[in-house]
Amino acid sequence: MKTFKTEQEDFWFGEFGDKYITRNDENKYLSSNITLFSKILSKTKQVTSVVEFGCNIGLNLKAIDQLTDNIRLTGIEINQSAVEELRAWKKAEVLEGSILDYESKETFDFCLAKGVLIHINPEYLSKVYDKLYYFSKKYICICEYYNPTPVSLSYRGHNERLFKRDFAGEMLDSFSGLELVDYGFCYHRDSNYPQDDITWFLLKKI
Repeated sequence: MKTFKTEQEDFWFGEFGDKYITRNDENKYLSSNITLFSKILSKTKQVTSVVEFGCNIGLNLKAIDQLTDNIRLTGIEINQSAVEELRAWKKAEVLEGSILDYESKETFDFCLAKGVLIHINPEYLSKVYDKLYYFSKKYICICEYYNPTPVSLSYRGHNERLFKRDFAGEMLDSFSGLELVDYGFCYHRDSNYPQDDITWFLLKKI
């Protein structure tokens, strides 16, 4: 049995993480993700490599793949079932494990966290910020639930599994070598390309 630093990692590694996969309908989310990332990537230059922290079955990486040519895609994922499904796609390098443990000599043009920081134990959040910053050559993209102050909410009947805060603002305060490029909101009632009420932020190293 694998051991992790936090209850949240165990949660996503286990049965709940397996069930989460079945709720992610690729046909439902892919077009919305393509629309979202076409907007975000239009604000970037010369992105040839992407790493996603917490990629699950790769719905974000698959959208980015459709928008770009000759791009190297890497995903880090804790849930074994999700890893196996994404590896079957054969267009991304998939690293199995917790993002809290991720280490590499590689850096990437574009580091992505979408719907992941909200599930990180707040005591370890600064460690994830450090990794996003360190492994980025140019850009960091954060797409999460926003709140001006930190709050913890019940998540599908589970406590201490969903945390909202100003993730991008905390990174800008923590790293003087970052600037805000752009940001936006995606509404769940969008009639064409809905997302789950996320706010996205594109940060750039300076």
